[in-house]
Amino acid sequence: MSDSYTVIGKIVSGARQAAFFTQLDWVQAQCAKKLGFKPYPGTLNLEISDKDIDLIKSLEDVETITLIPPDPKFCSARTLPVKIKGIQGAIVVPAEDVQIHAQNILEVIAPVFLKEALGLDDGDFVKIKIVR
Repeated sequence: MSDSYTVIGKIVSGARQAAFFTQLDWVQAQCAKKLGFKPYPGTLNLEISDKDIDLIKSLEDVETITLIPPDPKFCSARTLPVKIKGIQGAIVVPAEDVQIHAQNILEVIAPVFLKEALGLDDGDFVKIKIVR
């Protein structure tokens, strides 16, 4: 397998629910320890192609870092480390029973507000590099 993969996605609006999840103490602590950063409140949502859906699914089985909740009322989430224009981040894949987005939507966390940091807006395309 390659050491990195590139995915291009179109920025789309989300459900405005990720800020709660990303700011939970256990999520902040595990992201800092496992991913090397504490996430900014919320996610960047990217609409990807069918080809890239297949790529992400294949990587989820072997490449992910799991965030595990201390309380069973919360779900676990798998993450894939990424870089977006040099900014470290991660794709977050919640457990299937709580996913609110279609398969073609990726949620990306980062230590900064990505839209602002990169000067992007809904409808813009952005390239993310999945790193191993």
